Amino acid sequence: MPALAKRLVWGAVGLLLAVADVAAKTGACTPLRFRSNNYTVCRFDVQRDRIDLFWQAENGTPFGSFGALRRQLASNGQKLAFAMNAGMYDDKLAPIGLYVEAGKQLKAANTRNGPGNFHLKPNGIFYMARGKVGVMETGQFAKLGIRPRIATQSGPMLVINGKLHARFLVNSTSRKRRNGVGVKDDGQVAIFVISEDFVTFHEFASLFRDHLKTPNALFFDGTISSLFAPELNRSDWGRPMGPIIGVVRKN
Repeated sequence: MPALAKRLVWGAVGLLLAVADVAAKTGACTPLRFRSNNYTVCRFDVQRDRIDLFWQAENGTPFGSFGALRRQLASNGQKLAFAMNAGMYDDKLAPIGLYVEAGKQLKAANTRNGPGNFHLKPNGIFYMARGKVGVMETGQFAKLGIRPRIATQSGPMLVINGKLHARFLVNSTSRKRRNGVGVKDDGQVAIFVISEDFVTFHEFASLFRDHLKTPNALFFDGTISSLFAPELNRSDWGRPMGPIIGVVRKN
């Protein structure tokens, strides 16, 4: 290969590696196509980015939207770098399961049986404790007595110790837009995903297990699924939402 061609090839490789490195360091949200479906994937290293949960504004009312959260943060000299709806809620926008914000438990864990996705057990909890993030089945989380800085309960679990939820059907006809979270690298990396196409639970969970390689992953919601990603010039809006997970930086 001529010297000039070699320099061009290695230059291109270097540029790609630099872009990938920047994306990893900034937690950039990027598009992904997996098995004929489109997704947006947002990765965050918890050593570089602080992940927080938000529910109620300073006046005690639920934020309900990314816009309301952004305005309050801006008034405190902060900016929202990423956000996503993060768990199921009732008609008053209150979490229906465990919810811990800034180390304070505002809602207790919900272990009851009932209808809907939340009660398609096992459900689970996304949490952060001692500087690491995790996704864990609700009963196991309770047994271990973990004291999280943040935690939100939702359901069903998508991936449980490397296996798909036993109730997910390959030939399911239930297709919706879905979002969720998985963790890897021993709790150092949180991966948030929203589907851009209507997908089944089996397809969505398979993305986490087979491509993202997260041993545990949790479903957040379906129809309400929303993403705030300024690097994509994106701020979804629609139905009011309950808990919001976000990454906040100083202005």
